Amino acid sequence: MNDNVCILIPTLNEAPTIGDIVRKFKSMRFSDILVIDGHSTDDTVRMAEDGSAKIVIQDGKGKGQALQQAFNMIDKDVIVMIDGDGTYLPEEVGRLLEPIENGKADHVIGNRFASPQRGAFTALNLLGNKILSKAFGLAYGAWITDVLSGYRAFSRKSIKELELNRTGFETEAEITIEGIRRDQKIVEVPVTYLPRHVKATTKLNPIKDGIKIGHTMYQLTKTHNPLLYFGLFGAVFMILGAAIGIYVVLDWFKGIEHIPLTILSTLLIITGVQMFIFGLLSDLLALFHKEMMREIKKR
Repeated sequence: MNDNVCILIPTLNEAPTIGDIVRKFKSMRFSDILVIDGHSTDDTVRMAEDGSAKIVIQDGKGKGQALQQAFNMIDKDVIVMIDGDGTYLPEEVGRLLEPIENGKADHVIGNRFASPQRGAFTALNLLGNKILSKAFGLAYGAWITDVLSGYRAFSRKSIKELELNRTGFETEAEITIEGIRRDQKIVEVPVTYLPRHVKATTKLNPIKDGIKIGHTMYQLTKTHNPLLYFGLFGAVFMILGAAIGIYVVLDWFKGIEHIPLTILSTLLIITGVQMFIFGLLSDLLALFHKEMMREIKKR
């Protein structure tokens, strides 16, 4: 099975850890190890070459762009994606491969929350991951524990179905969303999550990138869950309209009239109701589309 597997490692200044990762996969007889590097300024490329990995320098910038480029290059039946920062154990790769080998999954996610080591998560990162995973479940109806895991396995069929556009750290969220949209079989398996190497620096900004990831998840609900997307906008308009309306009514009892505010309140409430109705109709169309795609796949 190892001959049909490509180990994909996106890197950016991972010199302290990449060599050890490549050697461990080599020791397990994985011959196809692809390191796609985002223009590292340290010895990442040399360390990966010393381990006999294939090196590709990505054309653009960002993890998402690197993965898109790599996915287009790989022709193996199974792709294992692992971060190059040493926070995952190559020895646990069998856990990710097994569901695909047995036909139980198209896409396997390594759940970091199953076994995080002391210091692996900062308090802010842990809170942010939990919030985003819960928000993901509410938006997409799929209660995946670790939406942002960087340790995954894919069948070739799964990769070919994905339409990826995000170029940054939000790519893991997009990959997961695309898998759900394509009705893929997604399975989570427990993996160990280690603290970052003392000489390695994180490229992730918890607040800035967390906002980007949340925004990506929300934007993509337009096609998967339009009722939530438009319903939230509609709710905001209706709440604003109702708040203004209450103020107008209270002043009216005091003999004070606010005709312009009355008109504004009415318009906001009507707009909110219309957006909610539009979201409901879009949701029905999205549901019809999903059913059509399922029927097409069965044929």
